[in-house]
Amino acid sequence: MRDGAKWVFIDWDGSGPGSLLWDLAYAAQSFVPLMANGDPVSDAKRLGHIVAGYGLSEAEIAAFIPVLATRTRAMYQLLYQSSLTGHQPWARLYQEGHGTYWEQAAIYIEQNAERWSTALRVLPPLYSNQK
Repeated sequence: MRDGAKWVFIDWDGSGPGSLLWDLAYAAQSFVPLMANGDPVSDAKRLGHIVAGYGLSEAEIAAFIPVLATRTRAMYQLLYQSSLTGHQPWARLYQEGHGTYWEQAAIYIEQNAERWSTALRVLPPLYSNQK
């Protein structure tokens, strides 16, 4: 919140039915942000803030990082497949380099998945919303 007003972020390009974890994974990937050559330790802390903010259960925390990796890889696949079929606007975005961004982000997340899963399972009490 800022000055009493809530902030809301909506990305209409990917709107549609989905799970809380699928949507949260997209937000985390975008807002942490989780990018190639990131700092895994700092990113773990920011992921912890996101998890705390959503009050995820232990089961949701355990599922979150795998969903994060799958969601990021799915965005790359959408862009790549669209580049082959010409489906717009995704084909254009792939050609503009967005495919490379998402592929490298997916690799970065996959390389750090175990570290972040462990970090999220042992969130300090300040961040823990477990009931």
